[in-house]
Amino acid sequence: MQKKRIFAFDRTNYILLGIGTLIVVVGMILMSGSGSDATHFDADIFSATRIKVAPSVCLFGYLFMIYGVMRRPRKQDDAGAKKD
Repeated sequence: MQKKRIFAFDRTNYILLGIGTLIVVVGMILMSGSGSDATHFDADIFSATRIKVAPSVCLFGYLFMIYGVMRRPRKQDDAGAKKD
């Protein structure tokens, strides 16, 4: 009988990493926008969305990704029974 391979990540880890990546991308999109140049000052660069909300969203996404990496998959026995 061939032994089942044990990987460091399981399907749930990859799903958590994907969700975390999407959250970070949303945060980066919230930070983006037009900037100021030499002839025009855009006061929107100091909006609460860009300087408070978007970095918080990115931080949450990075923490979510860290959890996805650190989470240990549950070990399953060949027979599916618990060890005594």
